[in-house]
Amino acid sequence: MINGAHAIIYSRKPEADRAFLRDVIGLAHVDVGRGWLIFALPPSEVAVHPSDGAERHELYLMCEDIQSFTASMKSRNIAHDGIRDEGWGLLTHLSLPGGGKLGVYQPRHARPEMTTKQSARSAT
Repeated sequence: MINGAHAIIYSRKPEADRAFLRDVIGLAHVDVGRGWLIFALPPSEVAVHPSDGAERHELYLMCEDIQSFTASMKSRNIAHDGIRDEGWGLLTHLSLPGGGKLGVYQPRHARPEMTTKQSARSAT
């Protein structure tokens, strides 16, 4: 059974973006060799959206309080593109050192919870 997910961020400056996730965002990590860091993520979810164009995948981090989060980023001189109310949540995008953007939002939508049955299944 599925017991997790692995997301990949492609970067022109992977060392800088790894340092950002480690030092600025504060994600726990392991070094699997030669500075290649694998980061832990909090509980996550996946959605499937319709597309008329090329298929693509996106990664967003979620937070409880987008105002506090962006204030913390500002105090570290991390740029973001402002907070937008999307209805389903409050959204911003951080500028990564490698030149990419990372979406962060405060959800307003219902969030699924893993049931005891799912937890037991993933342990087998």
